[in-house]
Parts: sequence; structure tokens; C-alpha cells
Amino acid sequence: MSGADLGGPPTVGPLEPWPATVRWQPISRDLIWVQLIRMGVLLAVVVVAVALGWAFSGHWVFALVLGVVLLLGALRAVSVVRAVRAWGYAEREDDLLVRHGLLVRRLSIVPYARMQFVDVSAGPLERAFDLATVQLHTAAAASDARVPGLRPAEASRLRDRLTALGEDRAEGL
Repeated sequence: MSGADLGGPPTVGPLEPWPATVRWQPISRDLIWVQLIRMGVLLAVVVVAVALGWAFSGHWVFALVLGVVLLLGALRAVSVVRAVRAWGYAEREDDLLVRHGLLVRRLSIVPYARMQFVDVSAGPLERAFDLATVQLHTAAAASDARVPGLRPAEASRLRDRLTALGEDRAEGL
């Protein structure tokens, strides 16, 4: 029996989907392109290195490695698309929820009162796609959370809101 069956709040087990009682905010799908480009550059370097090894040695092992690398690259491309769609965040009264993951689902709950500071960052590739990442820092490094793939205006809004809420909640401690 769950908490909802007993008249209490619904409970979510570790194997159940994300909490349905929360209004999840998705991240930008443009992050898919950022991730695919990063992966493509790395894949190209590995393919060129393996192809050169094959060309100079002529050994069949290099052909096998090349095939495996290309197959793994295709599988990773599919998983990148699905992984980006799994990201989401939700602002609640006392905390921020951040979810992500396909095979291993991760739900981070960061209380506003525990936040020490909030960063907004954007590398060259993210800036090219007009994206930014919000990074939350707490006293416990293991509880840090990040929300990638946000438009800069939304990242700034979220940073400012989280900072204000963190300061308000910390005053009561």
C-alpha cells in the first residue's frame, strides 16, 4: 500500500516513475545537438586513429575495433537523445527537484536553505546554441545538482530565484 492508499500523500518508490504530483520543467532539446556534436568530435578522433592504425598495419583487429566503435557511437547517439529528454527540474516551496537518467534514475532534492551559491555557466558550444547550465552548490559536495540546457534568460531567472530563496531560508537557521 502506498501513502495515497492510506489517505496520506502519495509515496514514490525507488523503482516507480518520477513523482507525478510535481510540475516538471523540461530543458531545451537543443542540448541534444550540443551533446551529439561533442560526441561526434570525440568519435571522429577515435575513428581516425583506428583507421590510421588499420591503414599502416593492415591487421584485421583494427577493422573489428572500427566496427565496434561505430556501433557504440550509434548506440550512444540514441541514448543521448533519450537522456536529454529525461532531464527536468521542479521548483517547490522549500526545495528544488532535479531529475535525470535512463537506466539509473537520479532525483536530487536540494533544500533552498542548504544552498551556498548558484553558478550559471555556458561553454562555447552551449553559447552557440543559446544555452546555459545552472549549478547549485551546497555544503555537502555529494548533494550538488545541476540543470543543463536552459536558455540564458531562464538560467538567470532560476539563479536569482534560488539565490533569493536560499538567503531567505538561511536566515531562519
